[in-house]
Amino acid sequence: MIPASFDYVRPASVDEAVAALAEAGDDAKVITGGQSLLPLLRVRLAAPTVLVDCSRIEAMRGVSDEGSSLLIGAATTHHDVMHDPLVRRHAGLLAAATATVADPQIRHRGTFGGSLAHADPAGDLPSVALALDATMVAAGPAGRREIPAAEFFVDYFTTALEWDEVLVAVRVPKLDTDAGWGFHYEKFNRTAQSWAMVGVAAAVQRSNGSIAQARIGLTNMGPTPLRAAATEAALAGATAAADAVGGAARHAAEGTSPTSELHAQADYREHLARVLTKRAVMAAAGIS
Repeated sequence: MIPASFDYVRPASVDEAVAALAEAGDDAKVITGGQSLLPLLRVRLAAPTVLVDCSRIEAMRGVSDEGSSLLIGAATTHHDVMHDPLVRRHAGLLAAATATVADPQIRHRGTFGGSLAHADPAGDLPSVALALDATMVAAGPAGRREIPAAEFFVDYFTTALEWDEVLVAVRVPKLDTDAGWGFHYEKFNRTAQSWAMVGVAAAVQRSNGSIAQARIGLTNMGPTPLRAAATEAALAGATAAADAVGGAARHAAEGTSPTSELHAQADYREHLARVLTKRAVMAAAGIS
């Protein structure tokens, strides 16, 4: 199909982007890489009157070191995120999960912020942002505000962003390997480039043979990304051994609400969550 007609604006700064949204009204859409929005436009599941293209705004690109955290521009491509030395050193889970997103062509065009703002429950990166306790930085007519990942994802394809706000950056706390952190992203999908049927983002900190703490984000186990809170609690202070991890992973699906569809019923997704959580935590903790 052919998209419905729309006006196109390409601002050169964040302020210009915010002004363009305010002028266009709530029928406008922000576009950066377009890998999520363009397919919706083609089948007219989205029909904005104005597209505000933020892909050329330099202030929304790149990765900077803020001491205890990294600030990643929302328009930074997946390719640049996964290859950035700061991300690979201080946010290994993000680098690992980004490497599984779709295929190289999409990773060269799609953006980190676009994936989060799209808020697809089957997307890989929202659960990673949740597990890492990331903070979203939004710009609007009233200035900038910060939104914790736990508050950012509201419902299916719905975030806490207002219609006249732009996601400009994401602040990701550092979890370094020299502090005992290990990472792994595990997902199950039907084909190499398809959406995750279920995914698990695990960050585990080891100390003296035990698991000091674990952060586990679940992909496609509800309308928003979720934390496997019961498993995290069971792992805190547990021995870093397969039996302990397996016991904790049995609680991974608690508090979730997976959907049933053609390729996976809800109970099968719950089974996958338990199996993949065990695999991800063991890999992150270095347990063979």
